[in-house]
Amino acid sequence: MVLPIKLNKLFHLLGLIVTLGWHDIRGRYRRSVIGPFWLTISMGVIIACIGLVFGGIFNTPMDEYLPFLAAGIILWTFVTGAINEGCTSFVSAEGVIKQLPIPLFVHVLRVVWRNILMLAHHIVILPLVLLVMGKSVSLIALLAIPGFVLVVLCLSWLAFFFAIVCTRYRDLPQIVASVLQVGFYFTPIIWMPALLPERLGAAILDWNPFYHVLELLRAPLLGSAPGITSWLVVGAITILGWGLTLLLFAHVKHRIAYWL
Repeated sequence: MVLPIKLNKLFHLLGLIVTLGWHDIRGRYRRSVIGPFWLTISMGVIIACIGLVFGGIFNTPMDEYLPFLAAGIILWTFVTGAINEGCTSFVSAEGVIKQLPIPLFVHVLRVVWRNILMLAHHIVILPLVLLVMGKSVSLIALLAIPGFVLVVLCLSWLAFFFAIVCTRYRDLPQIVASVLQVGFYFTPIIWMPALLPERLGAAILDWNPFYHVLELLRAPLLGSAPGITSWLVVGAITILGWGLTLLLFAHVKHRIAYWL
């Protein structure tokens, strides 16, 4: 009898997360004609402008550079959005946390789900770019599905971890945002890995976790399988990260409400 009760509670919480995420998106763009697609249009314009400028600077064929750039910016926006918003997920839900006995992880997964919805809006740019550039999507793109599951698991512990520590130390969200901004320039998004010297490129890419996270999704979408190194790195980060986060949460979960 215990198991069905737990399963029912789990399904109820999943439904609550989905509902809250949809409510966030609808509330943010209430009375807007095209809603979150304004951000999609803006991102499309930015990709086109950066592609024209930096494609010429790097002297890279546009049919290779523009899909690479589009996938990189779309996925980077998803990754950084989940982390940055995760930092303030408990603070933003202060009223709910203090009044309702909802598990704290619900507020974190609400942020992750909201960014998944935004990714669904933005990803429509990539097929359009591929179509314009005369590229097609192969069956290798299906590898992006398990990659996406692993990336979401990884982002979930990051959002959870930073939600805890940023609730205690309110200056940390600005530090996290600055680190992510630096990571943008060290990650092949507006520049392609082939442009780097061999030794320097190996050092920057192999030790850059953001590169491996993006590669799990970007590589299959662009027609190539992600390297085994990327799977191992992101998998190891996810396992170790969840272990650290759950230990931290078990130690401080009763204090979080008092930090708000």
